[in-house]
Amino acid sequence: MLKKFASIRGGLTILLILSIIYAIYGIYYKIEFWGFSFKPKQNTNLWSVEAHISFTPTNLPIKINLTTPRSNDAFKILEENIIAPTYKIKKNRSGSLLTLSSPAKSPEEKQNIYYKIMLFDNIYTRGKTKAPKPQTPPQPIFDSQKSAEAKQILKLAQTLDGDAITQIISLLNQEPLSPAVQAYLPVKTSQQEMVEIIQELLALKQIPSRPARGFKLEESKKSLSPDLMLEAYIDNSWKLYNIKTGKKGLPDNFVLFQRGGKSLIDVIGGEDSVIKFSVMKSVTSTMSLAEQRAKLAGTQSWFNYSIYNLPLSQQNTLKWLSIYPLGILLIVLIRNVVGIQTMGTFTPMLLSMALVKTGFWSGMICFSVMILLGLIIRFLMNRFNLLLVPRISAVVIFVILIMQILTILGYRMDLTIAQSAVFFPIIITAWIIERASIIWEEEGPINAGKEIFYSIITAIIVYFVISSEYIRHIMFAFNELNIVILFIVMLLGTYTGYRILELKRFSPLVKR
Repeated sequence: MLKKFASIRGGLTILLILSIIYAIYGIYYKIEFWGFSFKPKQNTNLWSVEAHISFTPTNLPIKINLTTPRSNDAFKILEENIIAPTYKIKKNRSGSLLTLSSPAKSPEEKQNIYYKIMLFDNIYTRGKTKAPKPQTPPQPIFDSQKSAEAKQILKLAQTLDGDAITQIISLLNQEPLSPAVQAYLPVKTSQQEMVEIIQELLALKQIPSRPARGFKLEESKKSLSPDLMLEAYIDNSWKLYNIKTGKKGLPDNFVLFQRGGKSLIDVIGGEDSVIKFSVMKSVTSTMSLAEQRAKLAGTQSWFNYSIYNLPLSQQNTLKWLSIYPLGILLIVLIRNVVGIQTMGTFTPMLLSMALVKTGFWSGMICFSVMILLGLIIRFLMNRFNLLLVPRISAVVIFVILIMQILTILGYRMDLTIAQSAVFFPIIITAWIIERASIIWEEEGPINAGKEIFYSIITAIIVYFVISSEYIRHIMFAFNELNIVILFIVMLLGTYTGYRILELKRFSPLVKR
């Protein structure tokens, strides 16, 4: 018998370990691919970026090439819309170039095209995307004098702090410029020319580089002009550099529209082309973006069969059900490990559920009044010597009447305490009154008071756990934990040792 019992406990232990492994993987999966968080009400910023392209057409067929952001550029694309009537729209395979073409006959009036994209910050893969090594850039063709000047600049740059790219950019932007840099740079250097000069110097060091254009996302900003930056390939990934300061890294809320190439937009068959950007910010729940994250991560099939794909009303119901196993575990620990006797097995659980609906103090006052009045009525009924079932049924009816009276009084006196009566389970309340009166008769008022007191204390402990928004969110978002709780409860069912209170009870025997 002992061997069989030990094998059951061993099997449950193995199942518990497997459930913990499964829960850890499930939590990692949801955080990594669905964007879940341990914090409740975690919000994600949504950025709506609109590009307004305007130009005057000529008599040639129109073709527009617009560089657009991709999902792996620290942001994920939620929506993408183009307003361009009569234009044919085509996108290349990488999703980085948008081509619009018109019929052979060119329109005469000024053209307005709108490209709108909605992005959200991809914080989980920011800066982690690896890229294959590009081809080594060709060596620039210099005459002997310029070649000597370039080598001298590279030698001077090595004396500065930072990596090779930061050193070169810092040297070219020093105040005042060194004589060697003044001789190498043109009299007036535009940003585009500065990027080309930096690329030439990096090519001498065989470091691949390319220009990049983008802008910082700021709320309610209109007519934004893209910032020109530089990307260089280092440590198996592309790093972004500010061409004025040499600072490395992607700035916060910075979206790249162009990587490589010379221009952000090319218009063929039009003149006086202008592109203006405007940005608008909105905030949404991280949980509401889980479906989009799952789709972009290629795990939508798993999401479709999860509870997070249900309507919000059903999700709210299941959110409360997800927290109850943790409350049940607390009651099992209190009864089987601590050794506290409560009024029934899960009566404290039902009371704590009622307290969540009523509020703590209003619920406690209302429950105390109902139990007190119920016990008085129960003792008055002893004189009639009723049978068990009719007696309990009468107590249930009295509880209903008490609830009605308290609710009416609460409404007339504008007291929420009395109105809380309707949230208490009628049958459980009547059963507590009946059991308390029986214990009073058989074991005395002290034991009856102890069970009621311990039941209320247990209900209060469970209440503070299940009413925590933080805990409710974790148990709902990562419901794999309920499987772990299931096997912990089953494993506790094999515990046959002393309760904590029993150790205190029998401590005098141990001392002797």
